Amino acid sequence: MTGGGGRRGPAPPKGWMAIRVGGAGEEQQRFVVPVGYLNHPLFVALLRAAEEEYGFHHAGAITIPCHVEQFRHVQGIIDRDTSASSSTAAGAGGHRHHHFHLCFRA
Repeated sequence: MTGGGGRRGPAPPKGWMAIRVGGAGEEQQRFVVPVGYLNHPLFVALLRAAEEEYGFHHAGAITIPCHVEQFRHVQGIIDRDTSASSSTAAGAGGHRHHHFHLCFRA
């Protein structure tokens, strides 16, 4: 789920969270993502990038310093991993290791 370009949208449903995504020189967009993203290594890496960019005590919604199209690509990977993990037998799945650096500094 994604929202429009407005600064605030409706409260996300239970089990979901609103974040803001936008790279340098780009208008930030609101995304509503499952809280399960917090368990995925790629999203954790995005959170670390946000901490480096904005600091730990950033006010307001979580803001990810990543271009929107790049984030959508990462989101697709996370969604595929989550879908694959939930469709495999318990303990047999897990996150794949992606070498993905579009949103991350070299």
